[in-house]
Amino acid sequence: MAKSMYHYIAELWKRPYDGEMLELMRARFIKWRRGPSVVRVEHPTRLDRARSLGYEAKQGFVVVRVRVRKGGMRKQRPNKGRRPKRMGVYGYSPAKSIQLIAEERASRRFPNAEVLGSYYVGDDGIYKYYEVVLVDRSHPAILSDSDINWVSEPSQRGRVFRGKTLAGRRVRGLIKGRGLRGTHNWKWKKKERERRLKRRHEASRGARVIVPKKLAKELGMEK
Repeated sequence: MAKSMYHYIAELWKRPYDGEMLELMRARFIKWRRGPSVVRVEHPTRLDRARSLGYEAKQGFVVVRVRVRKGGMRKQRPNKGRRPKRMGVYGYSPAKSIQLIAEERASRRFPNAEVLGSYYVGDDGIYKYYEVVLVDRSHPAILSDSDINWVSEPSQRGRVFRGKTLAGRRVRGLIKGRGLRGTHNWKWKKKERERRLKRRHEASRGARVIVPKKLAKELGMEK
């Protein structure tokens, strides 16, 4: 069976810094670093990923390349009363991924469009680059397309800021990923683990003391 063009594009992007792609990526980074941090591009750099997110080469679709600085948050060290643990000397880690930050910046730059998703296009020593696919929710070509006109519904307003994109759902712990402490999925797994170990918090009703097996045997408490 013949393989499509998208298959070969995906194969090249599995190793973007090997072979012929290395010189191409170096030239791109030199150009991208000198340009603005948020810039609209005419054609997607990774056509296979853009199409998988719903991109179509028609009016109403916008592709934006966003440059985000790598690493943690740039915050000054406090000079007032703190204890060493709260000084933030080891850095402040943002509660959301760099990819989600890139999507939010693109959405702020184009307030009349909604974010479908984004994908990675490279990173150098200072920055990470993502391309964000947006849809103009009021464009006639979008409103007449039954496959994408769901973006124009009121419930989809500001979807990127509510964690509705793929990057946002990953940060919220709703799909496979690192997740965050305190999310719905994290709490559910924590309760499941507690039920499996038959442990409850001491303040809850019907709490019981969990006695180690060795100590229970010495005290004659073992059944």
